[in-house]
This record gives sequence, structure tokens and C-alpha cells, in this order.
Amino acid sequence: MAKILVVEDDLSLAQDLCSSLKVLGHTSESVNNGEDALHLLKSFDFDIIILDWDLPGISGLKVCQEFRKKNGVAAILFLTGHTHIDDKESGFESGADDYLTKPFEFKELSLRVNALLKRRRLPVQQDLCIDGVRLNIQKRALFIRETEYYLTPKETALLEFLMRNANQAFNADALLRAVWPSNSDGSVASVRSWMRLLRQKFNAGGEPDFITTLPGSGYMIKSNH
Repeated sequence: MAKILVVEDDLSLAQDLCSSLKVLGHTSESVNNGEDALHLLKSFDFDIIILDWDLPGISGLKVCQEFRKKNGVAAILFLTGHTHIDDKESGFESGADDYLTKPFEFKELSLRVNALLKRRRLPVQQDLCIDGVRLNIQKRALFIRETEYYLTPKETALLEFLMRNANQAFNADALLRAVWPSNSDGSVASVRSWMRLLRQKFNAGGEPDFITTLPGSGYMIKSNH
């Protein structure tokens, strides 16, 4: 699962992209202008930015340049009607990782998204395993000592993020930025509430210490491998 920002002024296309990305298991949201995109990118973390070139106000090219100037690390995929090789060169020089021209097939877009995730070392496999605990992302199923527990989408997203980043601590603010969409009503308190619900399942499964809390640092999953 990746967190993806779609920057596209064609509202119908943006909605279709977000719907299709959701089917693939990704979390996505959209904005329709460059100013809103830069505002979001200041406060929230994304894995991939799907970026149109011709936007109201600030162009997609400028968004890409400004994001990279501020050391933004999300992968950027231009999705644009600019087909000339000089435009492609400008896009890559501004900091883009990939470039897809319109019209396009969504299957090709999904392949490029997966390729970008692999480059960023975000595996696209559906099963994550740590010390005998297994998470099936697509089915939202948690297996603890061979007992299966159903997870909500938010529990799945939280657990996936922590498992993919094992041995690193994240406080509630960091989890909010990494997992919650910016347009949600999420808060630090809601992060803690979801973590309590997730921990209840580990308590029931006999693994109460799978997710540890480090005072002053946050939540962490320790891996022995």
C-alpha cells in the first residue's frame, strides 16, 4: 500500500485515478492546482506524486522544482499531455522520476507506480511477516500464532507502515502524516485510539509486546531478522 497524491485539474480524471488506485490497495487523494499541492506537501508525507503539467496558477513543473528544492523525497510521475521530447527532458531535469503522456492506459500507470515503489524499496508484495506474525494486506487479515484476525482499513495501513519500517520508532504525529489523508479528520488522539484497537488484537493473540511504546519516541515493531 502506498500513499499517493494526485495533482490533476481534470476533476473527473482525478476521481477515476483515485478510485482505480484504491482498488489496487493504495491510499490516495487529489488536489486540482499547484498551490494546494505545495501546501499539502509541506505538512504530509506521500510515497508518490502523480503530477499534471498544466495546472491553474503554479504549473506542475514548478511544483516539482519547488518540492525537490525543499528536499522532498516522494517519487514524482508526470502524467501530462506534453509529449515533446524537450518537455520530457525538462520534466526529468526538474526532478521527476517518470513521465507518462496522455492518453494513457491505467494498466501502464499501475505498472509504473509499482516500479517506482520498488525503486523506493517499498515492496509491493501482499504478505508481510515478522517473527511469526503475518499480515495479508489485500485481505486485511492478521495472523498471530495461526489465528486469523480481521483488520479495518486503518488498522491495516498502520500495521503495514510499522512492519515495513521495523526497528524504527514513530510518534503519533509522524503516523498521522504518513498514514492519514490530509483531508481526513484524523488527529493525534485518533492515532492513539486506532493503536489501542490494534493492540487489543495482539493481546488476544498472545503477542502483547509486538508493538512497543518507547517513551518520548513513539511506537515501534522490533524485528529479530
